[in-house]
Order: sequence, then structure tokens, then C-alpha cells
Amino acid sequence: MTVFDDLAGQEAAIEVLTRAATAARTGSAGMTHSWLITGPPGSGRSTAAKAFAAALQCTGEPVGCGECSGCRTVMSDSHPDVEILATEATTITVASVRELVSHAQSTPTVGAWRVMIIKEADRMVERTTNVLLKAIEEPPPRTVWILCTPSPRDVLTTIRSRCRGLNLVIPAAEKVADLLVRRDGIDPDAALIAAKAAQSHVGAAKALARDPGAGERRRENLRGAYGIRTAGHAALAAQALIDRSKVQAEAEGENRADREIAELRRTLGLAPDETIPPAMRSHFKQLESEHKKRETRRIRDAHDRALIDLLSLYRDVLVVQLEAGTDLVNVDFEKEIEDIAGSITADKTIAIMDEISLARERIGANVAPQLAIEAMMMVMRR
Repeated sequence: MTVFDDLAGQEAAIEVLTRAATAARTGSAGMTHSWLITGPPGSGRSTAAKAFAAALQCTGEPVGCGECSGCRTVMSDSHPDVEILATEATTITVASVRELVSHAQSTPTVGAWRVMIIKEADRMVERTTNVLLKAIEEPPPRTVWILCTPSPRDVLTTIRSRCRGLNLVIPAAEKVADLLVRRDGIDPDAALIAAKAAQSHVGAAKALARDPGAGERRRENLRGAYGIRTAGHAALAAQALIDRSKVQAEAEGENRADREIAELRRTLGLAPDETIPPAMRSHFKQLESEHKKRETRRIRDAHDRALIDLLSLYRDVLVVQLEAGTDLVNVDFEKEIEDIAGSITADKTIAIMDEISLARERIGANVAPQLAIEAMMMVMRR
């Protein structure tokens, strides 16, 4: 067992990171102080970053052994020299990056390196990225920066040029299924179906295999697209998809919000039912603001996951129309896929796929989801 075991189908990347960690241990050439790990959603960017951090702190054999104290504390998020910056809001704040840059100047306390990981570095706006620029360009001798983002184009050229790039690939569905079976104890057949439906997105595959609600939302979204015949159908299907995304986001965030409010009350010495004094209301307003930002992010992510599912449906339709002989992603919708393929042309299918991609871009650019998804659904009429 090593720290890289959860990186499904990323053998080439594992080899690069292992060589770099070995060079860091021996002091030989091959180690870089700034990294940019890219790859499609679900490919394991954050997993790779944490595994590399563990390998840098590893004291066992082989490098990244997974058994020594350094490996175990990094993988359990408790190593004092490894800091991870992530956000559940739509953007990473300047203040949080400044704090991370300040911490990066310190020397390691118990490990060999200070490792600073920024998940979803694409969520930094330009002025936030500029705060980071000098720290990445001239890091202290024992500090390593690891940025994770879907594409190199998601960060400024000035950042990209100062980092060593490592691109992760889309793993085979079979590799993802093997990981779910080995790590999560999921039934092999269910794991493979989920891995294919999730298009090898590890997190989404696990959710589909474990959470009946996630699987049912996916099926309802695909059935909604299949049933569009008129403008009225399109509007109803769009509203239903948006409502399901909101329900999903609320379910994911509700328990956490309640826990955070209860914790804040305990911290401030308030009883569960005690009225909040005026002097303390600002604390609760700030927490409420954070909850709203996180909810916006969760809803946007839920919309995007649903649109990716629809994109996979019409990818399957195109496979059938072109007689490509490639395995279907949505094997449980084979009949509906055949029906759609026989009722529209391949050109129409490509136009629908383009419209789905455009809807994803529009929502990412803060266009109202209702407008973007309704416009997309109108194109799906047949």
C-alpha cells in the first residue's frame, strides 16, 4: 500500500511524482518547488496533490510508503507542515491567499518540507493570483507550492510559466470501478455501472453507487430530456432540473449549517434557545453570508453535474448514429438512446451537444441558470 493507491489510472503521473519526491529526499536534480496539477473533473487532482505532499514528508521505504508517520499524518490532514486551501464559495478570497503566503515563509516544524496546496486554483481572480505570484516565483528553500486546476489556461500565464505542469488523464471506467470496490467495498457490478455513468469521475461514481438519491436525480434528468417534444415540455424539463439541483444543494448543506450555528453559539457562550445579543449579531450575519456563498457554489456544481449527464446522453446518441462501436456511457438508457438516435440527425445531435456546453459556460459566467437551461432545452425538442 502506498499514498498513490487512490489515484486510479494515473500511472504516468504517479511515476513523475515518485521521481520528484525521491529527488527531494536525496537532494538530486529533478525536484521542483512549484507545481500545477491539471486534469478533468474527477481525475484526482486533489488526491494527487495530497499524495505528493505525503511522499515529500515520507521517511519510509519506498518513497510514499503510506505506513510511516509522515505519510499517515498528511493523508489524515493532520500534518503541521502541509496546508490545504480550498473554498466552498465561488471564489478564493485575497485574505485567505495572503494568509497562506505568510505561512509559506515559515520553516518546516516536523517534516522535511512546507507544502502549500491550493485546490481549484481557477477560482482565484486576477488580483488574488497576483498576491501569490512572487511566493511561487521565489519560494523559501524548503517550501513547495502545488496548485490544482482543470486546465493550464485557468490560471494566469505568469503563474503557469513558473510552475511545473502535470496533467492527469481521464481514467478508464474499469480502473475507477476497481478503486470503488477496493477502497469503498462497493459491489463490482454496481461500481462499474456507476463508473461508466459518471464518465470516470471518481467522486460522482461513488455518489451514484452509494446514494440512491443521486442515481434517481440523474435518471430523472435524462428522462426529462428524452421527453421533450414541445416548447412547453422544454420549459417544464428545465424547471424540474433546476429544482432537483436546489434540493440536492440544500440537502448537502443543511446539516453543516446547523452544526456551524450550534458551534458558534457554544463558542460565544449562548444557550441553544437564547436570544442573540445585538453585540454578537455580526458574527451570525457573517456566518449566514458564508452559508449563502457555499449554497450558490453547491447549486452551480449541481447544475453542472446535471448538464454533464445530459452531454453524455447525447454523446451516446451520436455513437449510435455514427455506428462508432464504442461502449455507451448510459447503458441503463439504451432504449431511449436508440429512440432519440432514430428521430434526429447526427447534425442535430452535435448542435444539442454544443448547446449543452454553451449552457455550462453561461452558468459559469453568472448567467441566470433558468435562462441558460431553458434555452438549451428548447434545442432538444424533437
